[in-house]
Amino acid sequence: MDSGALFRDRRDAGRRLAEAVASAHLTRPVVLALPRGGVPVGHEIAHHLGAPLDVLIVRKLGVPWQPELGMGAIAEDGVRVLNDDLIVRLGIGADAIEAETARETAEADRRARQYRRGRPPLPVADRDVIVVDDGIATGFTVRAAVEVLRKRGARRVVVAAPVAPPD
Repeated sequence: MDSGALFRDRRDAGRRLAEAVASAHLTRPVVLALPRGGVPVGHEIAHHLGAPLDVLIVRKLGVPWQPELGMGAIAEDGVRVLNDDLIVRLGIGADAIEAETARETAEADRRARQYRRGRPPLPVADRDVIVVDDGIATGFTVRAAVEVLRKRGARRVVVAAPVAPPD
């Protein structure tokens, strides 16, 4: 293990996050993990809380000529959030945004079918939901996830990630 590492692995991060999340005094919690990295973290939190675990499919929208740079994110239920400042600064056209949205939406749909195997998403209406990822970079995937949960009627949404920038 790197001497500068905060966590041994994602499971260790999940166990440590579970203690912090437990102090939030949640009502009928549901844990929704963002695949893939958020699943082992979320599993540990769900186990600690005795809460059900499901996935929430969210996909980064990459800048066409630099796919690792996110210009936003899409999520289930038709949710899309965009980094308008970045899009304007880089001059990304509407056609490019729509093409990337269509591509990532198709991939999100495929992954939802693969992960859930025909099961519907866990209901979250009037429940406290913990959204778990293994890290947050720009925050757009988490913003998309939170928007989905608000649309689905979650009572309260808590975001849990072991690594994120201070801002």
